[in-house]
Amino acid sequence: MKIAVIGTGYVGLVSGTGFAEKGHDVTCIDIDKAKVARMEAGEVPIYEPGLEEVFARNVKEGRLHFSTDLQAATDVAVIFLALPTPQGEDGSADLSYIERVANDLGPLLKDYVIIVNKSTVPVGTAQRVTEILAQHTKAPFDVVSNPEFLREGQAVDDFLHPDRIVIGTSSPKAAEIMKQLYEPFVHRDPDGRLMIMDTASSELTKYAANALLATKISFMNGLTALAEAAGADIGQVRRGIGSDSRIGNQFLYPGPGYGGSCFPKDTQALLTTAKNLGLPLDIVQATITVNERQKLVLPHKVLAFYDNDVQGKKFALWGLAFKDNTDDIRESPALTIIDELTKAGAEIVAFDPEAMDNVRRQLGDNKQLNFASSAHEALHDADALIIATNWAEFMAPDFAAVKQALRTATIFDGRNLYDPQIMASSGFHYESIGRSTVN
Repeated sequence: MKIAVIGTGYVGLVSGTGFAEKGHDVTCIDIDKAKVARMEAGEVPIYEPGLEEVFARNVKEGRLHFSTDLQAATDVAVIFLALPTPQGEDGSADLSYIERVANDLGPLLKDYVIIVNKSTVPVGTAQRVTEILAQHTKAPFDVVSNPEFLREGQAVDDFLHPDRIVIGTSSPKAAEIMKQLYEPFVHRDPDGRLMIMDTASSELTKYAANALLATKISFMNGLTALAEAAGADIGQVRRGIGSDSRIGNQFLYPGPGYGGSCFPKDTQALLTTAKNLGLPLDIVQATITVNERQKLVLPHKVLAFYDNDVQGKKFALWGLAFKDNTDDIRESPALTIIDELTKAGAEIVAFDPEAMDNVRRQLGDNKQLNFASSAHEALHDADALIIATNWAEFMAPDFAAVKQALRTATIFDGRNLYDPQIMASSGFHYESIGRSTVN
């Protein structure tokens, strides 16, 4: 099937490449000429494990194409809109990118086509896109909701082997074509994993899923201070409750707060939608509040250890991405750590395997922030090590070398990577999240 994907961010490029991998003919369209040129030259413009190999294979096989011309979306059966929906000033999702493309796309439509909202959008967006397109064309079309459920760092596998595919439409014709499109992904279990529902339910499903996952994270993070005060180990608590099949062990890991492109803006957008309808969503509000507070826990631990005087102190920071296996720094807790400590007069030397260029672009004017070429280099002559991201290469360092490189054997671990007893016996002052500090 010939399809077009408009927008080549994480969702758009992974989706387009994934569809090509299953045999569809895909054209990815973006207004960024430099980005399109890089892709035409065989370069993947984002970091996502496994994407480069699948991308190269499908370009070579002639199933994956790129363009800056919206006209390339006219001779296809399905058009996916994978466009940004950033948080607006009032907390709602900014739909201006989608509306702009719908206005530009409408006059180009000549024959029946399905336009699919792949972006995360609030309830009513499919209807809004339908109204915009209808202003510009007499051609038949259907607008479908098909939210993505991709985890950054695992997005390729999530797309190629989905645990569910949600399609929102009231059109039998559109539903049948979407089933054909996704048949290669669910051919062994088409009834269980492919769900057809109305567009409003589909749009709400995405927000509800992300809000619930964010709530699990904030619930555990909200317990960390209690665990520390009570002498409990939040890791043991996680194991105890996660073994209950009704709860499960995913998204129960305590840390410095959630970030990324989805949870922060989607919880806020869901809350704003409810407020606009005159309805409270107290649990979602609490989730957001706890998360903002949690982002301050690690820098406040550092400040407390130094009696709120870090002027002239130098800290090594391991991790800048909001999680491992991505270069995404949007709403990353590491940015809060940098902001809080450099405002207090500290210097930070940071290392991240993938995200340093993104931070350079965003925080390049911060003269108290520098970057190292390796995790070990960041440690040199630092007063302490701060860990913000759970990259695999941080999990088993040479602690003797770490101790030798630091001015003092002090670690503030926002990801609970190490055993407090072992760290204490190794001569480290080691503070983590939701666990007692062993001296």
